[in-house]
Order: sequence, then C-alpha cells, then structure tokens
Amino acid sequence: MTPDTRLLLYALIAVVALILLIARAKLHPFIALVVVSLAMGLVAGMPPGLAVQSFQTGVGNVLGFIAIVVGLGTMLGKIMAESGAANRIATTLIDLFGERRVHWAIMFVAFIVGIPVFFQVGFVLLVPLVFTIARRTGISLVKIGISLVAGLSVVHGMLPPHPAAMLAVTAYNADVGRTILYGLIVGIPTASLAGPIYASWIAPRIPLRAESPLARQLGGESTQATPGFWVSVITVLIPVILMLLASAANLALSATSRTRVAINFVGQPVVALLLALLFSFWSLGRTRHLTREQLLKFCNDCLAPTATIILVIGAGGGFNQVLVDSGVGRAIANMVIGSNASPLILAWGIAALIRVATGSATVAMTTAAGIVAPIVA
Repeated sequence: MTPDTRLLLYALIAVVALILLIARAKLHPFIALVVVSLAMGLVAGMPPGLAVQSFQTGVGNVLGFIAIVVGLGTMLGKIMAESGAANRIATTLIDLFGERRVHWAIMFVAFIVGIPVFFQVGFVLLVPLVFTIARRTGISLVKIGISLVAGLSVVHGMLPPHPAAMLAVTAYNADVGRTILYGLIVGIPTASLAGPIYASWIAPRIPLRAESPLARQLGGESTQATPGFWVSVITVLIPVILMLLASAANLALSATSRTRVAINFVGQPVVALLLALLFSFWSLGRTRHLTREQLLKFCNDCLAPTATIILVIGAGGGFNQVLVDSGVGRAIANMVIGSNASPLILAWGIAALIRVATGSATVAMTTAAGIVAPIVA
C-alpha cells in the first residue's frame, strides 16, 4: 500500500468515524470534530504537538472571518424579524403571486429573507407564515414547507455573504460578485426544481392530520405595524448590492482609482454587512419606534444561539487544516491527476459526505474547498 493510499484510507475512516460519533453515539458535532481531527493527525504520523497546532490554526483561520460574518448577519436577521420586515416581504410577495402560486412565492421569500441569516434562523423566522398561508388558502403544508426549505437551503449554500459560500470564495480566490451572479443562475432553477416543482408532485402523496396543534400555535395573524416592502427589501439586499458593485468596479475602473478603492472597501463582506445592520437600525427600527435599549437587547439575545454554530464551523476548519497538513489534500490531488477524475465531482462527493456526517453545510463546504482547492489552483 502506497503512502498516498494509506492517507486516503485514514481520511475515509475519519469521515466514517465522524458520522458514527454524531449519528450513533450522539456526540456533539463540535466534540466529535475535535476528537476525529486530532486522531486523524496522530494516525497520519503528525507529531502530537503539531497535530494540535494544525487544528488550532484551522480554527483561527476560519473564525477570524466567519465569526464576524455570523454575528453581523444574525443581528440583521433579528432586526428584520422584530421589526416585521420579514413578514412584510413575505405577505407582499404572496399577494403578488396569488393563492394558486403561493408555493412559488414562499420560495422567493425564503431566497430573499435567507440572504442575511442562517438556515435555522430563516426557518424559525418564516415557519409561522407557512402555517398561516396553509390555513388561509387550504394548500398542503407539505407543498408550502418544501418550497420554503428549498429556498433557504439554496441561498445558504450558494450565495455570499453566507459563511459557507464566503469560505469557498476565499479558498478558491474567487470573485465575490461573480460568485453571487453564478449562484443566482444556478440557485434559482435548483430551488425551483427542489421546491415548488417537487412539492407539487409529492404533496398529494403525503397525508397529513386534519388539525395540527403546532398550526394553531404558529398560525396566528400579526397585527403589528410593519415597515414598507421596498425599504425592507433594500435593507436586506444592501450586502449583496455592495459586493456586486465592488466586483463591477474591479472590472470597470483602474487599480489606482480612488473610487475603486472606496467601493472595494464598502464591498468587503464584513463592511457590507455592518453597513446593512447600521442602516437597519434606522430604516426598520424607526418604523416600530424601537429604542436604543431595545435594539441592544435584540442584538444581545440573538448572539447566544450562534455559539454552537460558530464552534462547529471553527472545528470544521480545524478538521480541514489537519487533513491538509497531514498530506490528505496532496494525496487526493495526486489521485485525481493520475486518474483524470473531475474535481467538480470530487468536491461534490466530499461535501456530501461531510454534510451527512456533521449536518452542517458550512463545515462540508469548508472541508471540501480546502481539499480540492490545491487541485484546481
């Protein structure tokens, strides 16, 4: 057995062990990732101290950027929820599409609302709307719910400033604006197929209870005053608009242009999210007459639930770094070059395995990008 083959076998065993620890042993994903990462480094022949240092380096490299993105994005999502902006976007699009195409409306709602927030946050934010729509229109909860999940999943995995997409952009040295453009080109058809189209086929085949206690709990109508539709949409799209402008400036303006430098600054994901959050304090907080104390409370309250997310993402970065430093990335590159295998299929396969193992799309994309990036460099 060659050294490269041995490393690939160790990596496969590590992924299987990760799946078993999380799915069977019910170990927390963060703890499982730490254990498997260190074990992988030791088995691969790394000195114990170097294995720990490699893991710590990976965690630091990821969280140095992602922790800021997660924090700012979560705050923006919280302000949207508390101000009623998310509900305003949803109800306006639903009225525009009409009852017969309401499942298409909810997919686009998820696509827009999901831009600044994590999948879990967007789901909790919008699921009451699913029950309200189902009760009002008589359409199956399955049909509406699958459309919601599809929209959130696609935007979470494909579009910056989501952490998963931003990590991939960094790993491949990609252009953020082009990533957004290509993400939209691929993401909208993907969400349409996996959401409304598939939901229309599967919904009649899944019987549901006539009355759901959860529907009674979450399906109430909101009577609070909400911001206008366009100010809500503009607020949530500010990060995307600024990043697209930065990409356009890189193409249209010279490298020495002060305008290009300024646009590139505000188009940085961290700065773009910060500006959107500060703007939301005025544009959305003003409508509800929210005080500074209330805004501070919302920002504090929303950060606590992100601790687990941040730790798991960081541990995923550590796992990725151990795989790279132990030589697994090089071994995979040698295998792909020797077999003429497609890096696209390889990246998808690795991401799919890690996604199943950890339940985190961000960790999956981090690991896959770290392994495959040297191949396509």
